Amino acid sequence: MKVIDLRRYRLIFILFIIVLSLQILLVSVKFTLKIVYPFHYRHLIEKYSREYNLDPLLVAAIIKVESKFNEKAVSIKGAKGLMQISSITGKWASEELKIENYTEEMLFNPDINIKIGCWYLNLLNKQFNNNLSLVLAAYNGGSGNVNKWLKDIRYSEDGINLKNIPFIETKGYVKKVHKSFKIYRYLYKDI
Repeated sequence: MKVIDLRRYRLIFILFIIVLSLQILLVSVKFTLKIVYPFHYRHLIEKYSREYNLDPLLVAAIIKVESKFNEKAVSIKGAKGLMQISSITGKWASEELKIENYTEEMLFNPDINIKIGCWYLNLLNKQFNNNLSLVLAAYNGGSGNVNKWLKDIRYSEDGINLKNIPFIETKGYVKKVHKSFKIYRYLYKDI
């Protein structure tokens, strides 16, 4: 009788250790992922995501891919700040949003950069009926290009979705943001 009880308790103890080890591993993986996928500027991202009807985790994923949360980032093409706003988009947005005394240097200001980026994403959402892949392709490759691709049978069979994105950078960008968005939803699902 005692031998059977000892085996049973030993098995329960081993199962307990395995479950505990898995939980510790999961917590450490999540902790490590939060270092790689941070949520800096959360208050600004949440503020402007609410204002422009966006998922804040999507905005965080875009910033992660665009600038890795470096507010001083400048792309090869001259896009600036966290959300990599181009000079043309910055000027246009500053007029539409009535940003007083606007200068390009303001694109390095996280508050202004995130506001403009969210405003622009909201416009793209309206233009492309909240189709995330089209919105991301337009954010990176230009809405004019996306509209051309939708009319071209080589890139769109139905004029609504893209089966292929001809710009390699934009194709990779859309995939990266989708992947980052999934990770952000896993890590920060509490918001």
